[in-house]
Amino acid sequence: MKALVLSGGAGTRLRPITHTSAKQLVPVANKAVLFYGLESIAAAGITDVGMIVGDTAAEIEEAVGDGSQFGLKITYIPQERPLGLAHAVHIARDYLGDDDFVMYLGDNFIVGGITDLVEEFRGNRPDAQILLTRVPDPRSFGVAELDPDGQVVGLEEKPEHPKSDLALVGVYLFTPLIHEAVRSIEPSWRGELEITHAIQQLIDTRADVRSTIIKGYWKDTGNVSDMLEVNRMVLESLDRRIDGEVDEATETIGRVVVEEGARIVNSRIVGPAVIGAGTMVSDSYVGPFTSVAEDCRITDSELEFSIVLRDSSIHGVGRIESSLIGRHVEVTPAPSVPSAHRLVLGDHSKVQIHS
Repeated sequence: MKALVLSGGAGTRLRPITHTSAKQLVPVANKAVLFYGLESIAAAGITDVGMIVGDTAAEIEEAVGDGSQFGLKITYIPQERPLGLAHAVHIARDYLGDDDFVMYLGDNFIVGGITDLVEEFRGNRPDAQILLTRVPDPRSFGVAELDPDGQVVGLEEKPEHPKSDLALVGVYLFTPLIHEAVRSIEPSWRGELEITHAIQQLIDTRADVRSTIIKGYWKDTGNVSDMLEVNRMVLESLDRRIDGEVDEATETIGRVVVEEGARIVNSRIVGPAVIGAGTMVSDSYVGPFTSVAEDCRITDSELEFSIVLRDSSIHGVGRIESSLIGRHVEVTPAPSVPSAHRLVLGDHSKVQIHS
């Protein structure tokens, strides 16, 4: 069995971060979202992975390499444009051959991994198996309709009037029969080859399509609020570990991780929180559900429920919360006079200013 990992999307909902970084590499608890998926695939006993890459291919390849750090063998498959999940299956046809495979969206996060799902699929070997979860607003997802016996009878992609609250999770398992279905569909109104259409083709031809409703935690980390929520959830599982330097004037409370090479001076760190290697925190407060990456500088500031990427500095800022701060960012107080706002913002930014 192989895996097909999709890491080629543009990540428009995470702009401006994704103008300069792949969305799959944005860290959760100081580890790239993509890495959690690769670890889950390896834990399920799968070693051969085809990775779909797009404009951020060089960055993905630099981070993942040949896959040996995860116990995997990675083959990169370039996609000129993100033309749909079924298009990814289409361009990976030669790589996948006649093997069964799991398709895993690289920006999805599933607690507990996929080992049980893969074992169930290997044991029963339906033509396709999909994961579903109940969501409050399914209009932004692929949506499944089940009959009274729990059989999948229909799928819709981002319907205006959903027939259920069951959204497709970004993990799918297929036999080679899916390739025939992919060849038979046409692009949707979005100009994409939808995987929901291909699975619907299987359903219409009476193939064995099964579903599993997961009750554990799942998130599509496509926007800032979801990233912060996943970060919160992962930090909850931290074990306290102080490998860096913490002076006597500093108070650390709860599940706090201070990586080797980090220094904490005259500060208060309340977990769950993680401070990356080489980072300096002085005269500051770092509150719960905060991840600070490596080689950052936080001085005379307060930070809570936030993610700070590497090589960034925060100095003299009274309070930051619910924030995602990119790489090589500088955050400092604004001048008190004149009374004006001075902004340097990336494309598609959203800013709230209290006048």
